[in-house]
This record gives sequence, C-alpha cells and structure tokens, in this order.
Amino acid sequence: MFERPKAGQLAVLVHLELPGGDYEADRLEFIELAHAAGAEVLSVIGGSRRQPDAGLFVGTGKADEIAESVEAQCAELVIVNHPLSPSQERNLERRVKCRVVGRSGLILDIFAQRARTHEGKLQVELAQLHHMSTRLIRGWTHLERQRGGGIGLRGPGETQLELDRRMLRERIATLKRHLDGVRARRAQNRQARSRNEIPIASLVGYTNAGKSTLFNALTDQQVFASKQLFATLDTTVRRVELPGLEHAVLADTVGFIRDLPHDLIAAFRATLEEARNADLLVHVVDAADPERAARIEQVVAVIDEIEAETVPRLLVFNKIDQREGESPRVERDAAGVAQRVWVSALTGAGLDGLRDVLAERLNDSDRRTYTLRIPSRAGRLRAQLFAHRSVRAERQLETGEMEIDVEMPFERLRGLCVAAGIDPPPDPGSVEAWEADTVK
Repeated sequence: MFERPKAGQLAVLVHLELPGGDYEADRLEFIELAHAAGAEVLSVIGGSRRQPDAGLFVGTGKADEIAESVEAQCAELVIVNHPLSPSQERNLERRVKCRVVGRSGLILDIFAQRARTHEGKLQVELAQLHHMSTRLIRGWTHLERQRGGGIGLRGPGETQLELDRRMLRERIATLKRHLDGVRARRAQNRQARSRNEIPIASLVGYTNAGKSTLFNALTDQQVFASKQLFATLDTTVRRVELPGLEHAVLADTVGFIRDLPHDLIAAFRATLEEARNADLLVHVVDAADPERAARIEQVVAVIDEIEAETVPRLLVFNKIDQREGESPRVERDAAGVAQRVWVSALTGAGLDGLRDVLAERLNDSDRRTYTLRIPSRAGRLRAQLFAHRSVRAERQLETGEMEIDVEMPFERLRGLCVAAGIDPPPDPGSVEAWEADTVK
C-alpha cells in the first residue's frame, strides 16, 4: 500500500538536459521558480538523457543518486523541472522516500500563493483540481480501498477513490459555472468599450519582463509590481492618456513562461481573452535578458495557443537602463509602421515615444471600408467581424456566400483573413490594387 509522503520546504532540485533545450538558462529559471514557491534549495542534481525514462523519468541510476542526496541532506521534497506523469511521480516517490513535484505542480503552487482576487483564486483552484484529478486516478492507490464496516456502511458501497473523484467533478463543474459568469461580465465590458469605440492595448510578455512596472508608468496607477516571477496574476484594465486619442485603455495580463501548464492556460482563458480581443498586443521584452530571443518565441507560442495570433503586435524592449550604451528609440518597418520601441519603465526613458507609438497604432485613422465575400466555410470569420463591430452591411448572394461591407484597420483585417484561410488583401499603401469583391 502506498501513502504519499508529507510535503516540506527543504528541497532537492532535479534538472536534466534534454534535446532542444538550453540547459543553463533553464536551470537558472528553475532555481528562481523554486525560490518563488518558497522552497529552501539544498542542492541541484543535473544530468542528461536522450529521452525520459517511462517509469521514473530520470532513470534508475539517477533515481538512486537523488535518493542518496535526499537521505544525506534530510530533504523533504524533490522538485523535477519537467512535466511528470502521475505514474512517474508515484514511482519516483517510492524510490526516493519523499514527496515529488513536477514542473506543472510547482507553477501551480506559485500561482496559488500569488492569487489575490476572487477570480484569480477560482482560476487557480480549477487548474489545481484538473491537475489533481489525474493524480487521483493513478497516484493514490490507498484511495482504492473500499468503504466498509459499521452501521450504514455495510455492503458494496463506493470506494474512497470513487467518492473523491465524484467530489472533484462536482467542484470543477461549480468553478466552471462561476468562471463562465466572469467571462460573461468581461464580454459585456468589452462590448461597452467597443460600442463607445474605445481602443484597447493589452500588455503580454514573459514573466518578470516588467509589464506591471510599465503599466504603472503609462497609467499612473499603483498595481503591484516586483522583481519576481508571476508577481501579477490578475488582469487589470485602466484608462491611459495618449496624444490625439480621447479615450484608450491598457490591460495588464498574467506573465507567460516556458511549458506553462495547459490546465493553467485553460483556467485563465477568461483573463487571457483580454489579450485575444485587444486592438493591439504590446509584447514587453526584457532587453537585458540574454535569452530574450527564446523568450519572444515562447510568448508567441502561448499567443498562438490562446488564439490571439491575428491581433497586431508591437514589441517593447524594456529595461534598457540595465544595458550599457542602450538608448530609447523607435524602429519602423519599410512602410513606416512602428514595430519596436526601446524604453525603461523604471527611469521613464522612451515612454513619451512609446505613448506616441501607441496612439499611432491605436488610432482609427487607418480604418477603411472593404467589401468581402465570405464563403460558407468561413462562418467563424463572419462572427469575428461582428464581434469587432466592424460590419456595416451584409447581403446574401445566390451562390450561398455572404457579401459584407467591413470597416476596420488593415492589419487586423489581414490577420483575420489569413487565420480563416482567405487570401489577405495587399497593403493599401502599396502599388497593388485590391479588388475586394474577388476575395473568396
């Protein structure tokens, strides 16, 4: 019979080098995650494998090395910087004689500590229950014992595992109903902003890139900001003053990270919808991070996962005060559109230029009217156009297609068309002429 060991804070960390990773950068981030969770790191055990071991993930030899380290240092916890299956977690715990936590469990624990609002706590609890449900099925064999004995409990009854599984399902269903209400309220707020034609920019980026500090600097707010991973979990939306724009709002969202647990992305979908429905994604990058190129790719992967890939983006390189000889500047593409801005949210360098660029990118002056022919297979595109309140007229054609007059910025329309599998229009500033009624 297998009873899970009790948890503690004295931890041995395990990080293996697998193909395709950056061993040293991932190891340093892992140590920072462990500290963020409140662990007292006793040692870090490294190694390399071509592929994970099916039973233990780390292999039998490495598992014995971990067990010796745990015994020698009286460790209470082993944290593995990789996703572990329930059976791998259970097998490794039996081998090392202490509790084992994988990367997903570690990140979930940090989120549980940092959640402050009612919504944030609901989202974290939902992610934890999804994670726990898989562990109930394969990790806790003692829960398979039958309820029995005593008045009112005789007979076949339910196993403890079945009871716990049912309670989890009921709690998950309750949390989902609550979060559906949150999603509905956010949708109403977005519709109100859309009716009033208030443009919104949403800050996204790798955790600890300085999004909240930049948010405070642009909005004159005092949202909690700290030099730590996942300092901010709850989305905050505030008005921002931009030159030439009467109204505009800025949203600060949860930071992203490599291998963000899928359960967590699903639970925070209501929050991340602020990014998906924004007029502009402001991708904040730590300019002083030597791994910034990899961090950009990892954030883009999460943006694609939350289906925000069609939203126009602006790269903002923050923390230039930490790079010797770096100066604030705006970089533009061949068409003159600002694509990169270099700033320091801490010192304020370059923030005036960033405000000008945000006003430029959010300004409706580039809105044009196009006539699209939407085939029946592109019903999602039609729904998105209505969601953006961009449809000015709609006509049913004899061919079964819908002819729609749309007014919206060129970049957003092109992104939506590409996502729907429809040939995008050429840049209206180029020499190519776009005959809108031929778009199919």
